[in-house]
Amino acid sequence: MASYVVLLVIQGLFWSIALAADQSLLQDFCVSDPRSQELPSGLACKDPNQVRPEDFFFSGLNVAGEITNPVGSRVTPVTSAQVPGLNSLGISLARIDYAPWGINPPHTHPRASEILTVLEGTLEIGFITSNPDNRQITKVLQKGDAFVFPVGLIHYQRNVGSTSAAALAAFSSQNPGVVSIAKAVFGAAPDIASDILVKSFQVDNSVINFMQSKFKIN
Repeated sequence: MASYVVLLVIQGLFWSIALAADQSLLQDFCVSDPRSQELPSGLACKDPNQVRPEDFFFSGLNVAGEITNPVGSRVTPVTSAQVPGLNSLGISLARIDYAPWGINPPHTHPRASEILTVLEGTLEIGFITSNPDNRQITKVLQKGDAFVFPVGLIHYQRNVGSTSAAALAAFSSQNPGVVSIAKAVFGAAPDIASDILVKSFQVDNSVINFMQSKFKIN
């Protein structure tokens, strides 16, 4: 009986090591083939002989994004959707531009941690820990400062200066995903039933109707 238990333990350890090893690439790169079907780990690989320098290239992060929305920020993503060579590498980044007093509203990245570096200006940033504490951890960042947002936690940034600001965010996923809290709750399609939101937010139905009208997809 003891030898059987030992055998099971050894087999379990072997499979754990094998599964862990399978997470690493078995080739130099896996440039995504846009014609393939998306898999949990990304798109299928393009024929290596058809890979070109442009598959690993992105230009324009030196240019401030045009801000036209009411929140006062613009995100320029550089994920596997923009750079096929990022496929399966587990990294990506984005440039965020902020108008004076503009915000990047509370949101989460369900598949990545983030490290944000301020390029220009002054940003007030923060994230909120999970239930039951819901502690807000916040700090004011200056040019050259960096801050980490743990995976899945709600976080935000606000430009607290009278001039434009910019930041560069790096992610631990080729496709970090983003869930904007207000838009997800009040702009869901189809709508979340208003009585659910009334009870959740402890407000009148008229308030819910107003908030949903603000986030309707045109």
